Amino acid sequence: MGSYISSLTKKPSAQKMSSSPLAFKHYAKAQSTFKPPLIANGNAFLGDIYSSEKVAPEAPISCGLYRLEPGVPLDYTYTYHEMKIILEGDFTISDETGQKVHAVAGDVFNFPKGSKIRFETEKGGLAFYTGQRPEGAA
Repeated sequence: MGSYISSLTKKPSAQKMSSSPLAFKHYAKAQSTFKPPLIANGNAFLGDIYSSEKVAPEAPISCGLYRLEPGVPLDYTYTYHEMKIILEGDFTISDETGQKVHAVAGDVFNFPKGSKIRFETEKGGLAFYTGQRPEGAA
């Protein structure tokens, strides 16, 4: 499976070309107004805001917000590649290799497909993510 970026570098004849211009999308103040739905343990919330699935179904990229409130840690196995930046609060993020990081606003993470990650927080945290997957497939 090729990446979205590599699909952009193919010759125009190999790409599906749109007959009309494609407009960008904008979600004003998403960080403070988008409320991701509950996904686990009564304290973990995740919701996709946008996805490229309709224009690049062969290699979709989806993005959104992840919020964790104090309580039960979230253990997650990635079935896709993901990048995450911490926006607010803090997390303790660990993996099965023994790596453990106290993450704060501005920290950026790359979670490779197949990685097993534990997310914990004492005060709560909010992160923005981009994953190479279809919308809603987290």
